[in-house]
Amino acid sequence: MNIEIWNASGNVAGQAAALARRAEAEGFDGLSFGDTQCLSADPFVGLAVAAGATRQLKLGVGVTNPLTRHPAVVACAVATLQAESGGRAVLGIGRGDSAVAKLGMRAAPVAVLDAYLEQLQRYLAGQEATVDGHRSALEWLTGQSWPKVPVDVAATGPAVIAIGAKRAERVTFNVGANKDRLDKAIALARQARAEVQAPQAELSLGAYINVVPHPDRSVARDLIKGVLATYARFSGMPGHPVELLDPADASVITALGQHYDGSRHARSDAPHVQYLNDDFIDRFGVAGPPEHCIEKLVGLFALGLDRLAMVGPAPDGPPELVAESRQLLVDVVLPAVRTGVAKAQQLS
Repeated sequence: MNIEIWNASGNVAGQAAALARRAEAEGFDGLSFGDTQCLSADPFVGLAVAAGATRQLKLGVGVTNPLTRHPAVVACAVATLQAESGGRAVLGIGRGDSAVAKLGMRAAPVAVLDAYLEQLQRYLAGQEATVDGHRSALEWLTGQSWPKVPVDVAATGPAVIAIGAKRAERVTFNVGANKDRLDKAIALARQARAEVQAPQAELSLGAYINVVPHPDRSVARDLIKGVLATYARFSGMPGHPVELLDPADASVITALGQHYDGSRHARSDAPHVQYLNDDFIDRFGVAGPPEHCIEKLVGLFALGLDRLAMVGPAPDGPPELVAESRQLLVDVVLPAVRTGVAKAQQLS
C-alpha cells in the first residue's frame, strides 16, 4: 500500500523523543510538529531529537509560514533535519495561523506565499535564490547525497491549492472530511498541476482530518470540538470563498471566523465552540464508534488521497477519555483502515 497515516501533533518541551517513539510504535508512518512559537516548543529542534529516537518514522514540520522565518533559515534547518534523519524530513508550510496571530500579524497573502515557495524550493535544491534583491545559496548542500526535502503546502482555498500543486511535492488539504469538498480540492490540485505540465505522479495529496473514535458519539463530539473548531475556521479566513460552501457549513464557518477566541486556541471550553452543531461536527470531522470512523476514513482514501494527517482530541479533554480514544484509534481503527484500503486497491 502506498498510503501514509500521520500523527499531526505539537512538540512538548522535553518530550519529543517519547512522542516520536510512541508514534512509531503505534504504527504511524509520520509525526508532524506545528511551528507556533508562542504555543509549543520548536518543531525543528523537536524533530531532530525525534530523528535520533526513531528508525523509520517520517518527520514533518506541520506547518511553518512565510512570515516568521527567512526562507534560507527554514531551508537550512529542514535540510539539516534531512541529513540527521537519513532522509525522513518533510517541510509543511501554509499562510500562517497562530504563529503569526500571536505576534499581531495577519496570515500571509497568497502572493507572498507563492514567492516564498519559489525561494524555498531553490534553496532546498542547492540553487541560488533572490530575496529582497540579494542572491544567496545554501553552499554546504553542494555534493550532499540525501534526497531533496519535499515541501508540503497546507491548503484550504483554491488559490493556495493551485500554487501548492504547481510549486510543491505535496499538498495537504484542510477542508475537513466532507467527501464533496475533498473531491473538488483534489480536482483543483490536479488541474493546476496539469497547467504547468508537471507529472501528476510526483504530487502527493493528503488531508488534515480530525479523528476521535469512541463508542459514545456524544463523547467523541465533545472530545473533538476544540481542535476541530481551529481547523474549520480556516475555511472562513480572508481569501477563502465561503459562498462556494454548503449554506449550512458556511453559516457555522462564518460564525467561527467572527467569534474565534485566539486566547483559547484549540480548547474545548473556548466560547466559539458553541457555534459547532452536531451535524457540522459529523460532516467536518470523524467522530463516533470505531466502525463509523473506519468506514469514513477508508472512503477518504478511495477519493485518491495518499495521506491522512490525523489530529486527535483537544488537549484539555478528560485524560481518561482521551487515552481511551487514542487506544481505540491505534488498536482498532488504524489496522482496519489499512486492511480496508488494501482490499479496495486489490479490487480496483
